[in-house]
Amino acid sequence: MTGVKHMKWWGWGVEGVAFNHENKPAMAPFVKEAVGLDLTKPAIAPMAFEDLDVPASQLSDKLKSALTKAVGETYVITDDMDRVVHTYGKSLRDLLRIRNNVLPRVPDAIVYPADEDQVHAIVEAAVDADAVVIPFGGGSNISGSLEPRADEKRQVISLDMGRMNRVLEIDEESGLARIEAGVLGPDLEQQLNDKGWTIGHYPDSFTHSTLGGWVATRSSGMQSDKYGDIADICKGVRVVQPGTTTVVRPLPSTSTGPSIREMILGSEGRLGVITEVWAQVHRQPEQRVVHAYFFPSFTAGVEAMREIAESDASPSITRVSDARETAFSMATKKAGKGFGQYAEAGLMKFLQVRGWNLDEMCLSFIGYEGSKTHVSMNKAICDRIVKAHGGIGVGTGPGVLYDQKKFDTPYIRDFLLDRGAAGDVSETAAPWSKLIKVYNSGVAAVQKAYEELGTKGWIMCHLSHSYHAGACLYFTFAFVYDEETALEQYDVVKRAIQQSFVDNGGTLSHHHAVGTEHSPWLEQDISAGGVAMMSGLFQAVDSGENFNPGKIINEG
Repeated sequence: MTGVKHMKWWGWGVEGVAFNHENKPAMAPFVKEAVGLDLTKPAIAPMAFEDLDVPASQLSDKLKSALTKAVGETYVITDDMDRVVHTYGKSLRDLLRIRNNVLPRVPDAIVYPADEDQVHAIVEAAVDADAVVIPFGGGSNISGSLEPRADEKRQVISLDMGRMNRVLEIDEESGLARIEAGVLGPDLEQQLNDKGWTIGHYPDSFTHSTLGGWVATRSSGMQSDKYGDIADICKGVRVVQPGTTTVVRPLPSTSTGPSIREMILGSEGRLGVITEVWAQVHRQPEQRVVHAYFFPSFTAGVEAMREIAESDASPSITRVSDARETAFSMATKKAGKGFGQYAEAGLMKFLQVRGWNLDEMCLSFIGYEGSKTHVSMNKAICDRIVKAHGGIGVGTGPGVLYDQKKFDTPYIRDFLLDRGAAGDVSETAAPWSKLIKVYNSGVAAVQKAYEELGTKGWIMCHLSHSYHAGACLYFTFAFVYDEETALEQYDVVKRAIQQSFVDNGGTLSHHHAVGTEHSPWLEQDISAGGVAMMSGLFQAVDSGENFNPGKIINEG
């Protein structure tokens, strides 16, 4: 056994963990009203693994021998389960295909290096054999960044970084940590916490994603308002390429031509294998608290977040759900007990007396970290801004629940798939001046797509990361699909919302990467000249197209 744990082959997370609606009495009627799905009907379990038609490995004896020499026989795996687990990420398209036995091309072998020297040996062996190398972290990607090309004739190696999972050193004077790229979020944070540090990076995929994967996809986390996106956190990096290692040292700032660090960020394995990252880390804060607020409308909440972003406040989280997502959050709560249920009812009555339309009410979370004085000061600034925009604070109780459940949301997608419904996400970023337009256009585009399909669907959104110039909007959509045309229906909805982003001033993705899912919009986002420049970079570094070919730039 390799000692590396993976998610289940047919869905998110680990076996035995699943979303449960039975202790959430408002959810079934909500889902029935929202998309017409009856949750009282029994779920349909995914097919048995034994029923999958897994193509045989094409690994040659010669390449297998070279890989075995590099890492040892134990760490060259060709069994069907490991190969299937490494075929796709966890997008809706990925899960629909694997649940429907669609496996046109799977990796021929999974290789688990223990150090950078072994990565070099794997890369050299693969390139000598003109094989394809696809770096693999936690397998959480939802943009099509992991799968081999369906028509790939060459041997395909999935290079799993899971054994390279250590914090190697911490430069305490500089707040920098040198870390192996294969470490999963929880393991990384635990190693840092044990020494009094934190990286502060918490994407929704945190439990099942890796540092190297964050860098390769330009990840963002819920606390990016304070700690920055991974592009801010990554200060140095090592990347293995044929015959060389590209090294970016962790310097505070440089003027050394076009940024090699920026080229590697978001490269999705096309420029080589990321083996180490120098990451910016921080001392663990004395205090961390997440407060909940309600706003009378989404526009009011967004405007409050904009004003907070340009104020002297420095919160760690600024999040506002629109009315639809707020309604969904309320519907997925467990049944209230004792005083709590009466307090909530009293609050709703109070807001109605104040003239609020509860159907337009929006839930918000603002997080604060640091010394008690710093937290108090920041909260005071934010509270004044919230109040000025008609908002009201409701304490830390909802924030505690948010903290506890923030990594469980992806399990809801499996829950819906088991019942014949598709749930997925699209996210973007835009300047403050265009944000509401992007929001309204995105909602309208998805609703028009549902009308085109003749189906009842749901669309909701939250603002999730704030910057001086703008913010990220994170949309979630769901609908009951037709079994025969599920992917075609999904494409109608996905194309509609993605096109609305670029048509109205947003980007094709804020933090989910490009992969194959978003590549059709790349030229509209970065211009034809930008695509040509990027293509030239890939060609210069990897003329043989051995590193994860077909990702980022649309070849269709």
